[in-house]
Amino acid sequence: MELNLCRDAEASGSLGADSTGRVWLLETLETTRSLGQQLALALPQNAILLLQGPLGAGKTSLVQGMAQACGIDEPITSPTFALAQHYPKGQPPLVHLDLYRLEIPGSADELFLQEEEEARDLRALMAVEWPERLGIELKEAWRLELSHAGDYRRAQLTPPRNRST
Repeated sequence: MELNLCRDAEASGSLGADSTGRVWLLETLETTRSLGQQLALALPQNAILLLQGPLGAGKTSLVQGMAQACGIDEPITSPTFALAQHYPKGQPPLVHLDLYRLEIPGSADELFLQEEEEARDLRALMAVEWPERLGIELKEAWRLELSHAGDYRRAQLTPPRNRST
């Protein structure tokens, strides 16, 4: 699957992509949300997006953009204490997990597998914050690594390992 997210972003001046089209410098909170919108529209049905990065890197802001693209109008907050939030009325539906508080891989794995089954039943996009808590390998998942880069945030997208790109 080819993700050409830079055409619209370059036209707006809000995102800059490198020559691979998979790395962006995100200048503002709005550009982070814009990338989330574009990903929600470009990722395949039932996609799993693993969001990696330190606290404050923009993981939840990116999911807010995804939700907006899915037509979800309720507030999107980090499900750190609830662990999972479901938005079944989205087009497509969205399942948002935050594994930050689950330090034992077995607990994170169990929750993930339960939520993945429900996401598949809903035909939902699934966004997972703190996937490094998992003890299982997810070759079918897309990965977005968010990091701080000076005054900006940097986002790098990696496609699933079981797909050719």
